[in-house]
Amino acid sequence: MAVQNIKEFLDQDEKKDLLRLLTAGSVDDGKSTLIGRLLFDSKKLYEDQLQALERDSKRVGNAGEHIDYALLLDGLKAEREEGITIDVAYRYFSTNLRKFIIADTPGHEQYTRNMITGGSTANLAIILVDARTGVITQTRRHTFLVSLLGIKHIVLAVNKMDLVDFSQEVFDKIVGEYRKLTDYLGIDDVTCFPLSALDGDNVVEKSDRTPWYEGPALLDFLETVPIHTDRNMDDFRYPVQYVLRPNLDFRGFCGKIASGVIRKGDEIMALPSKKKSHVKSIVTYEGELEEAFCPQCVTITLEDEIDISRGEMIVKSDNLPEIGRHVETMLVWMDEEPMDRKKQFYLKHNTNTTRATIDQIAYKVDVNTMEQSPAEFFKLNEIGRVQITTAKTLFFDAYSKNKATGSFILIDPITNNTSAVGMIIGPTDVADIEHEDIPELNLPKLGIAPEHYDAIEKAVKDLSRQGIAINIIK
Repeated sequence: MAVQNIKEFLDQDEKKDLLRLLTAGSVDDGKSTLIGRLLFDSKKLYEDQLQALERDSKRVGNAGEHIDYALLLDGLKAEREEGITIDVAYRYFSTNLRKFIIADTPGHEQYTRNMITGGSTANLAIILVDARTGVITQTRRHTFLVSLLGIKHIVLAVNKMDLVDFSQEVFDKIVGEYRKLTDYLGIDDVTCFPLSALDGDNVVEKSDRTPWYEGPALLDFLETVPIHTDRNMDDFRYPVQYVLRPNLDFRGFCGKIASGVIRKGDEIMALPSKKKSHVKSIVTYEGELEEAFCPQCVTITLEDEIDISRGEMIVKSDNLPEIGRHVETMLVWMDEEPMDRKKQFYLKHNTNTTRATIDQIAYKVDVNTMEQSPAEFFKLNEIGRVQITTAKTLFFDAYSKNKATGSFILIDPITNNTSAVGMIIGPTDVADIEHEDIPELNLPKLGIAPEHYDAIEKAVKDLSRQGIAINIIK
């Protein structure tokens, strides 16, 4: 009987959806304390964690007689010594309704890249402000970064309300100022909470000290905020990761569905060849499916033999992405080394890797004031609008429409460091392109006989998989 109960519990747990969220705010606004309180009050800590927390609070805590909940997340020695968050700390917990992955991100400006990393997969952001100081420069910076990352749900957590006597007037003033900012940035879904993370007011349970506040407690909201509509289910995008050929009778294309839905019998198109076929089967480890959707990992087989390889994409023939080599992007510079405009980077976009050059910098953004200014290059943590040209063709959508096919990273070819992360705005206007640098191979002009064309095309295709594009003229 006990085994059956465990099986039922595990089956139920597996069906819960997952909410990824990040916390952001200025230093000492209480981000780590809030998450620690969330874990503590929702009874999601093990006994040894509780004992260690009480012991560490007395030894290195910064909360006086209180338990220092921030120590649950600030694990680095430097974080504990200085009482700040430096690296992104991830915490997993689950309630009866939902599973959560929380990214506690640093507040300092020099750790902007850490916040971008923590927020890249988040559905929701909790922006903390100190009730005594209200909306400050860091609040504006973090909200701008959240809007840049396309996070659709924002929670404004007005923390330390106990230090302003739980004043409704103070809370309303901060909320009014913050909504002016989110309206300017085009963010629609904003929910505001008056909190005391240290005392637990409105974190897991509604507080008696805010009788004027009519909304739910923070955890109740996090358990019920709808996120199923955040995924793009309209545009089918299937970047091919691997071609599976276990025997002569089976040839399938493996990968993770980036967006959309696919069903057996659907007409598809392979890019870049633009050859069409129909879905013969959708195969998984557990067996065949009639339909699949993002973010499932599946193997798709087709009715026709089409040459498709890693880095190419399967889409529906009546719903194509943008196809091209010139993209307009918002770029966040992640490398300690400043940008070198002469360097050719590797650009990784889904399963596709190609060489890329930075053509033009339209402007860089001051993340504190959101002002735009000209720039010749970017330094660490700088953000701006950039035109990029790739050697191979990309199949992409605007990041605002489809995160999965609208994001990429730039990799330094020498150090292999991640130099930048990018969010695609759209294709670059051809009139704005400064140069066209794809070499051409004119076979008749070179006197190469037609019987050698197939071998040359095969060699050129192999080069294109390494990110080196060549146009063939026959």
